[in-house]
This record gives sequence, structure tokens and C-alpha cells, in this order.
Amino acid sequence: MIKADFHMHTSFSHDSLTSPERLVARCLEIGLGCIAVTDHNTIQGSIEVAKIAPFPVIIGAEIRSTGGEITGLFLHEEIPKGLTPLETIKRIKAQGGLVSIPHPFSNLRASELTDYGLNTIVCYADIIEVFNARNTSGQASSTAQQFALAHSLLPTAVSDAHHPAELGRTYTEMPTFDGTPRQFKQALSEARLVGKAATPLVHLLSTYAKIYKRLKLFS
Repeated sequence: MIKADFHMHTSFSHDSLTSPERLVARCLEIGLGCIAVTDHNTIQGSIEVAKIAPFPVIIGAEIRSTGGEITGLFLHEEIPKGLTPLETIKRIKAQGGLVSIPHPFSNLRASELTDYGLNTIVCYADIIEVFNARNTSGQASSTAQQFALAHSLLPTAVSDAHHPAELGRTYTEMPTFDGTPRQFKQALSEARLVGKAATPLVHLLSTYAKIYKRLKLFS
């Protein structure tokens, strides 16, 4: 069995300052054996992490569609933001990728999938985050679990880490797999989820990163 986490960010996201090197070092420190790096609207962060990580790294991105964010896993090419939810899904699937629904039902994120976006993609989705450590509402996790069962979606527990300190408390424990999406789904069906909510103060880290990058841009 391995500890895995399928939602985290590096400095390639606008709201994180975590370098690929620092991310890998933290993953090794806490014993994560497989990760997906899901920077906002780019796969470049995950590619850089995969170059230096001694463990499997799934290439991913958290893509902002017109109906909210959608996560693509096992990607090979960039998918632009601003497409419709359906077009975003089509481009993920065209690469042989998997679709994950990030931080559903949190109700506090402007980037969350709208009801329209969720209803549009649910029949094409593979995975749903039933526990996202950055969600501040316990009700969100309960609703996500019920939604996963109702729509036969594979559940995950993820950190959604934007800072290395967030890693390690929440993870998905699962069998090893051969690196393919098909075997990944099989392993995920046998997973055990470990979820511990992060303090709401972690959102200040993201806000600081956004401000720091904006100030640096204009300095």
C-alpha cells in the first residue's frame, strides 16, 4: 500500500510559492509514494516535479472552465482555461486522461463548479474529492460522499496543499499500480481515505502568495 495525494500546487500556480524541489522534499519527508500535481491551468509544475521525484507523479492540472474548476489527471498537453465544462472534459478525455471533481459543495470558493457545470460533467467524471482538507464545511464532505455513491464516482481524500506544511495529514492509501489510468482506477477502488481538515488559516498562505507575486510583477 502507498500513501497518495492527488491535489496539490507548486509555484507554477498563481497562489503558491512552493518550488518543485521543496514539494518533492516534503513528500519524501512524510512518506507520500504517489502524487498528482494539479496547478491552476497548467501542467508545467507537474512536469517539473516529475523530472526530479523518485516516486510516481501523475501529470495534472486544475482547469478553470466557464462553469468552474475541473481537474484533469494523466494529461500530456495543456488545456486552456475559459472553455465550457463540456469542452474541457472532451480535451481531458481525448488525451486518455481522467476527470476529477475538485472541492465540491464547499460553497465558499468562487472557482467551485456551478450546478450547471457539475450536472454537465458528472456523467463523464471518474473521480470526486469526497474530502478536501481545505474545505471548511463538514457538510461538504458528507454531501460529496453521498454524491459519489449516487453517481458511482471513485472517492479521494486530498490536501489541496498550496504550502508544504499542508501535506501529510490528508491522503489516500491505496495499492500500487502500473502507472496507467485503468490500473489507477482499479487501485483507487480499493483505497482507504484519511482526512484531517486543515486550519482555515492556510487560506492566508494562498492570499500571501497572490499578493507577493503581484507586487513582484509590478516592482
